[in-house]
Amino acid sequence: MADVVIYTRKMCGYCTAAKRLLGDKGVAFREFDATFDAGLKQEMVNKSGRRTFPQIFINDSHVGGCDELYALEKAGKLDAMLAA
Repeated sequence: MADVVIYTRKMCGYCTAAKRLLGDKGVAFREFDATFDAGLKQEMVNKSGRRTFPQIFINDSHVGGCDELYALEKAGKLDAMLAA
């Protein structure tokens, strides 16, 4: 199974939706809550180039945010990425 990392913040509907999709697929993921941690947020920005939440990485490859995750699912590409 893939190594999945997701940077989140509290009260973020997109974060909740992304985690729900991963959970529904039975995917274990490491979550980094950057709500009150400026260092974690800066780490996320440095790795992704984006400031919005969530930011998702699969096997150290930046997937993007919630919309991109759902687009991969809709295109039938997410399962293959998660299986790698």
